[in-house]
Amino acid sequence: MQGTITPRASRGAAGHPATAPQLELVLDELAYGVAVTTGAGELVHANHAARQELNRNRALWLQNGRLRVQSPQDQQTLQGALAKAAAGRRSLITLGGAESQRLSLAVVPMRRPQEGAPAHAALMFSRPSVCGSLMLCFFARSHSLTSAEENVLGILCQGYSAPEIARHLQVAVSTVRSHVRSLCAKTRSSGVRELVNRVAMLPPVAPAPLLHEPMH
Repeated sequence: MQGTITPRASRGAAGHPATAPQLELVLDELAYGVAVTTGAGELVHANHAARQELNRNRALWLQNGRLRVQSPQDQQTLQGALAKAAAGRRSLITLGGAESQRLSLAVVPMRRPQEGAPAHAALMFSRPSVCGSLMLCFFARSHSLTSAEENVLGILCQGYSAPEIARHLQVAVSTVRSHVRSLCAKTRSSGVRELVNRVAMLPPVAPAPLLHEPMH
């Protein structure tokens, strides 16, 4: 990683200041990527989820400490969003050409720590899917789901019906429906719609200890 931004200390209920390392640890527990850059696209800080996405070298990656994109059009889009952030305005942009490589970002201006300091922008990454593997695992463990039930739930979250899931898993439709009934019972959901909505509305917390990965 190329550097670390030092947030202004905030005070909790007991009046103790929250230090930069503590705030970085909190950011690393988020399932969503969060990065901070300068107006020129130089990386200042990235949490674990953002580092994972940047290391995939898809729609957005890091080269020599600076954010890079696939095409001149994406570069113009990113630069425009960073310029708006420097002027105090927010943007919602999408980078990447192929659907499998697209990445949505909210680009949000950050307050300058002091007058004359360079402007920074916070890049908030989209979650890859309604129920990413980490969040789904977290939810499954919390409700004592079996591996088969977790598998069915993951496919349900992608919008497939019971017959489609049965064909995909090469099992009987009755088997899938049995898993769905068990899922609803264990999670106290009234049906598939409520079940999927509950997964979609989960707090964006990563369920396992995260390893810090070096940036390329």
